[in-house]
Amino acid sequence: MGELGLTGAPLPEAVGGSGFSYLGWTLVMEEIGAADMASAVTLSVHILSQYPVVTLGTPEQHERWLAPMVSGEALGAFALTEPHAGSDAAAIRTRAERVGPADAPDGYRLTGTKIWITNAPDADRYLVFATVDPSLGSKGIAAFLVEKGTAGFSFGAHEKKMGIRACPAAELVFDGCYVPTANRLGGEGEGYKIALSALAEGRISIAAACVGIARAGLEAATAYLRQRKAFGGVLAERQALRFMLAEMARDVEAARALTRQAAAMKDRGEPIGVASSLAKWTASDTAMRVATDAVQLFGASGYSRETGIERLMRDAKGAQIYEGTNQIHRSIVADDVLGS
Repeated sequence: MGELGLTGAPLPEAVGGSGFSYLGWTLVMEEIGAADMASAVTLSVHILSQYPVVTLGTPEQHERWLAPMVSGEALGAFALTEPHAGSDAAAIRTRAERVGPADAPDGYRLTGTKIWITNAPDADRYLVFATVDPSLGSKGIAAFLVEKGTAGFSFGAHEKKMGIRACPAAELVFDGCYVPTANRLGGEGEGYKIALSALAEGRISIAAACVGIARAGLEAATAYLRQRKAFGGVLAERQALRFMLAEMARDVEAARALTRQAAAMKDRGEPIGVASSLAKWTASDTAMRVATDAVQLFGASGYSRETGIERLMRDAKGAQIYEGTNQIHRSIVADDVLGS
């Protein structure tokens, strides 16, 4: 993917990216998601870990940190989730204790644990969120750039997942890991805002990949019904099954429309928080529903691993949980509707 320019596709050419619009980026993610959701997630998180550096990084951080990531030589990861802070990201407990003067620290020592970190332990570079002052809640969080191999940074358990199994996820352990101030992204207290902004962009990527899953399920089921014969004719002639395909097609198009709308809003510089939630929630639910229907239409062969259809269902389930559970997205949309 690096050789194709995809590892920096939606990033500006000024930092070595390919300069794709975000709408164009959703086309990339849909195609990869249709082929293999694990690859799509790996790439999405790689881009997710770069975006904040593009927008807030210093010229030195751009040159030192981004260049090998944009080219695909170094893989990125986004380290936010903790045992006690999943959907409630503001509750993270990983500490960043200042080393040196409080007003101008020489660096920080990170102590704590992150879990379910996509691309770990294979990733080379980690965007890590830690609290400098727990008493400040979300306003005490900062973001740090941490390289694999840094003293005091190690890996714990590797997750054994139901789906998306070709994309690793592991625990990160920080035990007094020293990070120089030059590796802090933005100012102290800006970490939570950085995380939410990046996640809004990442949700559009995941939504597009979910459209790919759903499309793959629809295409496979359509081809199967056209050739499978029963009751004196092909299954595609059975009205009940035809209507299932029609509903699947409707849902794929609706999810794609919401995803591309959110991407177009980002390209125009408009707020995307609610739009990205609508896209991710709708697309992941669509992927799960369409993949489940595809398994049903394939019958016993869909339940078998030989056809690969059941993998679509397992992969889709994960998308309803990560990048904010779909219950969280319902809450975000409800708050917007109610003006709360």
